Amino acid sequence: MSEAIKPMSAAEMQAQLDRSPFIAFLGLKVTEADPEGELVTMTCEMKPEFERGAGSGQWHGGPIAAIIDTVGDYALVMALRRPLPTVNFRVDYLRPAIKTRLITTARVRRAGKSVGLVDVDVFNEQKALVAVGRATYSTLSA
Repeated sequence: MSEAIKPMSAAEMQAQLDRSPFIAFLGLKVTEADPEGELVTMTCEMKPEFERGAGSGQWHGGPIAAIIDTVGDYALVMALRRPLPTVNFRVDYLRPAIKTRLITTARVRRAGKSVGLVDVDVFNEQKALVAVGRATYSTLSA
């Protein structure tokens, strides 16, 4: 009889994030890891490299998309404790994010045997929704 997999803690998740050069550059910080609610929240500070135009303070869509993909992935990684490849994801940008830290929350909608589906919300510091994403990841075991 196999033992159930213990969900990854916030500290374990942060350590894994920090081992990736790209994700470490993003600077994502885990602020909530709720395995029971299948929910992960992370924050990301604005950097000049993320600006749409130099000195504008406005987030470029590319880093926001990377954040959505990464936080969505970790909502499933938390339970499965292994990396998962992205199958597909989409982003809807709702308003500009300017001179703000981003707060991103991902909620697992389905964690099936072959695919997992995650919804992701991105907020500014004033709690206004700036983007939403939906991502599908392969959950097949290697």
